[in-house]
Amino acid sequence: MVQNEQLMKGLQAIVTNLAQQADGHAIQSRIFASQGFSKLADKYAEHAEEERGYVQKITDRILDLGGKVKNEAKPEMPVCDDAIEWVKIDLQISIDGLNALKPLVDMAIGDYVTYDILKEYYVDEEEDMFWGQQQLELIEKIGVQNWMRLQL
Repeated sequence: MVQNEQLMKGLQAIVTNLAQQADGHAIQSRIFASQGFSKLADKYAEHAEEERGYVQKITDRILDLGGKVKNEAKPEMPVCDDAIEWVKIDLQISIDGLNALKPLVDMAIGDYVTYDILKEYYVDEEEDMFWGQQQLELIEKIGVQNWMRLQL
């Protein structure tokens, strides 16, 4: 039973933090759009919608398990005008999120539905991490100005 309570707390933490991330990505999308970086704007707008989908799935799962969902206060998140700085920040968010998510995935192994949702979310977050790493490597190889041109 304690493990279930820990899992429920973890699921609630995902709902809280991921809802904040979705809003942050939507804001970043608008900032990038205003700067003319349409590819980055589109990427982060899609990312925000994807995250909202996971918030919905995990909220539904908490309710299916008989839990009570909270709309908790959310910590302030950085907003960045510099695209490269944002990629670095977002990469660290992905790394930290994966580190926090792994124990929950492990904890959910006996709950196949929750496990599948968390595993899917983990794979998606890992892809985001790889994308951030790839972008920073690309910047190193082709330079900032060439990378920025690719984002137009």
